[in-house]
Amino acid sequence: RYLQEYAALGTGGGIYHFRDQILSGGAEAFFVLNADVCSEFPLQEMLEFRQRHGDAHSFVILGTTANRTQALNYGCIVANTDTQEVQHYVEKPSTFVSEIINCGIYLFTPAIFQYIGEVFQRNQQELVLEESSNGWQRAEVIRLEQDVFTALAGSGKLYVYKTDGFWSQIKSAGSAIYASRLYLNQYSKSHPERLAQNKPGGPIIRGNVYIHPTASIDSTAVLGPNVSIGEGVTVGAGVRVRESIVLHGASLHDHTCVLNTIVGWDSTIGRWARVEGTPSDPNPNDPYAKIDSETLFRDGRLTPSITILGCSVTIPAEVVILNSIVLPHKELSRSYKNQIIL
Repeated sequence: RYLQEYAALGTGGGIYHFRDQILSGGAEAFFVLNADVCSEFPLQEMLEFRQRHGDAHSFVILGTTANRTQALNYGCIVANTDTQEVQHYVEKPSTFVSEIINCGIYLFTPAIFQYIGEVFQRNQQELVLEESSNGWQRAEVIRLEQDVFTALAGSGKLYVYKTDGFWSQIKSAGSAIYASRLYLNQYSKSHPERLAQNKPGGPIIRGNVYIHPTASIDSTAVLGPNVSIGEGVTVGAGVRVRESIVLHGASLHDHTCVLNTIVGWDSTIGRWARVEGTPSDPNPNDPYAKIDSETLFRDGRLTPSITILGCSVTIPAEVVILNSIVLPHKELSRSYKNQIIL
């Protein structure tokens, strides 16, 4: 089910508002996952970890290691090295606190609502003192990270399970292609049957590539690495696709070149056209580097990033689209570079 807040209530206020629906199945525990992260999601491991650590009412945060500079952009966790109990928690600190960061994936028991409720009551009391006219609305705005985890740290109720598996935020379009790479790499280990293989009469596959069974790919096309081809996609002769996501119904005509691009559904790229973007990957030489959340503009100019074609975009033959964002239902007539085409 989808449960929509009547207003933005924060990461804690949202689940507190719908606590009756969350607990209606009589769950002993439940997971809370931020929607803007990709991961191996080691949920079973988190359950087993909670059984080994703490008591039946303890809570678990999934943590991972970041480099010292980038850790400042996340919630930082200081834990006991033996028990993994969270002793200190700071959300986006101004100075270095810890290299262990919050992944936005939690294992809670119904007891969490007691702690969120205490924050709610405290907010109400503060608003009464301030004699605010709309205080009841503001009292429900509760942040799990700053309001709840900070208070729970050091109480013996909060633990961190550190994962060595992949994890990344998805805060920008460029990070979607990076996330796709992480998942395709995971498939190569856990579900190799999901990935395309080089076969006689089939396209040339380089690295990890996913092709939907309904897609039509010419045998002279070259795909990969890190390419995902959606349902009903048509790829013509001599097409080159690399580090890209092609969504359902799109058509890539003969000899097009698509690099670092998301092609929206039902879009068409004409013959001999080149559609290219600039990757925004983390430092490959730093195993703990995370992808940066780039702003759309820097110094008044569009930040070079991947190219995005919205749905039902038509790119004419023999043009170049570079580092651009094309909104849906646009029919272009010429080349573009570093632009948002409205």
